[in-house]
Amino acid sequence: MEYLSFLRRNWLFLLAGFLLTFTSSYGQTYFISLFAGAVKGDFGLSDGQWGGIYTVGTTLSAITMVWAGVLTDRFRVRVLALGVMLALAGACLAMAAVPNWIALIFVIYALRLTGQGMMSQLGQVAMVRWFEASRGKALSLSSMGFAAGQAFLPVIFVALFASFHWRSLWVLAAVLVLLTIPVILMLLRQERTPQSMADQAQRAGMRGRHWTRAEMFRSGLFWMIIPLAIGPAAWGTALFFQQVHLTQVKGWALVEFVALMPVYTISAVASTFLSGWAIDRFGVSRVVPVMMLPFALSFAVLAYADTLWMAGIGLLIFGMGQGMQSTAPAAFWAEYFGTRHVGSIKAVAAALMVFGSAIGPGVTGLFIDLGVDFPQQMLPIALYYLIAAGLAAWAIARYKPLLRG
Repeated sequence: MEYLSFLRRNWLFLLAGFLLTFTSSYGQTYFISLFAGAVKGDFGLSDGQWGGIYTVGTTLSAITMVWAGVLTDRFRVRVLALGVMLALAGACLAMAAVPNWIALIFVIYALRLTGQGMMSQLGQVAMVRWFEASRGKALSLSSMGFAAGQAFLPVIFVALFASFHWRSLWVLAAVLVLLTIPVILMLLRQERTPQSMADQAQRAGMRGRHWTRAEMFRSGLFWMIIPLAIGPAAWGTALFFQQVHLTQVKGWALVEFVALMPVYTISAVASTFLSGWAIDRFGVSRVVPVMMLPFALSFAVLAYADTLWMAGIGLLIFGMGQGMQSTAPAAFWAEYFGTRHVGSIKAVAAALMVFGSAIGPGVTGLFIDLGVDFPQQMLPIALYYLIAAGLAAWAIARYKPLLRG
């Protein structure tokens, strides 16, 4: 009932956040990877070459995000969303017309920057700025755009492969982005932005201050949170990127493994709402240290899973971590470093996330080539998550008292 009441009072802004995160789908790995077979076939690329192109393009977009994300501190979401969505539509059209593998690097760069990078940044920065006391609920509701995109777009576009050329489907993606623009503009006619809010409405961070990005870089808290910021994107992306290899090693049918994805999606949605409630009820400081534990447990389960039933358990637990990941980090940056410069600060976090999604497939693919299959890599990955959780817990215990300052 609390969520429903909150939704009724703020549905215009929450729907805008939902659409921003949903539209990021066209630059996300799970969407782009649908076209991997067709792209490799048209350009004569091996798996390694396609993975290399994807890693280079994604890494370049992560570097750019460090600067591009600062724009969310300088422009209203309404204005910036228009420019980013036009650029995303242009990137989709470029993908439809890409002539060779060299141009493909730059197209992947544009899709990842505008889609995964900036659209996700806009959706999450808007929520932490527009809502203070109910930041957790706002993030959990707007993050349903990520879940909806992952649940519906792959199914729809895979079905369309039977009737349309893959390039035509990228034109369709561009059209869908363009059709979303007037809806966003209509929803944000009376936008709640930092420029239209009183200065005192901004929420200060540690020591009662609004930290700049340069000051954040000098804080030990930032450096100890980096493994937590990179981990879910790196190894979560690798899990889906290597699912064909995983099913081959395990002896499972790919179609049966993919059929388990609704289990993951339902778990992620439930965890998103639960973590949003927990952030508002108990504070983000109590949520962040445990955020890595479901990831660690899920990779341990998947490492030893010898049946699809056990794989389903692993994906269910993984979804729990993914739901927490969609709300807790954005709230954390605002809580500890303040909201006045949260765009530039969140840009660094977004760059780390995008960079993680670039290196995860590359690192796991390299080890596969060296003879270490992905299930064998899962226990070291689980250990990584535990180390990241320990660092985060220690850092928060050390810096949390500064929130009273």
